[in-house]
Amino acid sequence: HTDVYFWEAKGQTPVFPRILGHEAGGIVESVGEGVTELVPGDHVLPVFTGECKECAHCRSEESNLCDLLRINVDRGVMIGDGQSRFTIDGKPIFHFVGTSTFSEYTVIHVGCLAKIDPEAPLDKVCLLSCGISTGLGATLNVAKPKKGMTVAIFGLGAVGLAAMEGTRMSGASRIIGVDLNPAKHEQAKKFGCTDFVNPKDHTKPVQEVIVEMTDGGVDRAVECTGNINA
Repeated sequence: HTDVYFWEAKGQTPVFPRILGHEAGGIVESVGEGVTELVPGDHVLPVFTGECKECAHCRSEESNLCDLLRINVDRGVMIGDGQSRFTIDGKPIFHFVGTSTFSEYTVIHVGCLAKIDPEAPLDKVCLLSCGISTGLGATLNVAKPKKGMTVAIFGLGAVGLAAMEGTRMSGASRIIGVDLNPAKHEQAKKFGCTDFVNPKDHTKPVQEVIVEMTDGGVDRAVECTGNINA
């Protein structure tokens, strides 16, 4: 979805031609001069919000917005020399959020790679590089529900289910899943969903439904639809 959004160039300055893709799992083929954190053969996940490990944000437990490697959708080149590593017929093709994973090979700043266990299957663990970590991290690191709390998760796609898993891990006693697709209910149960609300089944706004269900409202709510009308 993210890649389609930028391919359609909605709401931003288009940077083309470029290689899209921001989720992947891969194996290091080679490393550049001065790179000591990784060696060829290491299994890695690319992350578009990297860490230089030196700036104030990287040293803080309250932020992950690295001064050097935070997401930048307009930068289509490498940070070090301002040049692209991709070409066709001698003409540059731009990078995308420092990852460009829709390719067999890509070139990524070492700060935008996370080393992983080589036993982890790359075709599954690749989801951790964006969708799963987004939802899980939003719950565990931002919402921080406490044991026994009631939490509502709006939107039960990959991000929403990951947020629900984080809520379950935190010990929430009641987890309310909200989605327009009734088929999402059964899948959500596997991630700790105790109640399911489909706004289409009610004549009143969904927030009023939840207030009545919970006798006053939830302790935490995590919005995972990406829709301002949700």
